[in-house]
Amino acid sequence: MFGNQKAKKRFTSTKLESTDSGNLVSVITDRQTGVQYLNIGGGGVSTGGGVTVLVDADGKPLLNDDQE
Repeated sequence: MFGNQKAKKRFTSTKLESTDSGNLVSVITDRQTGVQYLNIGGGGVSTGGGVTVLVDADGKPLLNDDQE
């Protein structure tokens, strides 16, 4: 029925790692475009973070071929 289906999330997060300094690093993939982003966030409440697109040697965005 209408409204009972859950919408698929546009972004997925993979490859979660923690650095020696306590930062959390993950790769976020846009399921619609396949573009991958690097996400870095601090482990504490007052620390900053950032997101940037991952690019290949030619400066083109890295694409995840496994997107749905």
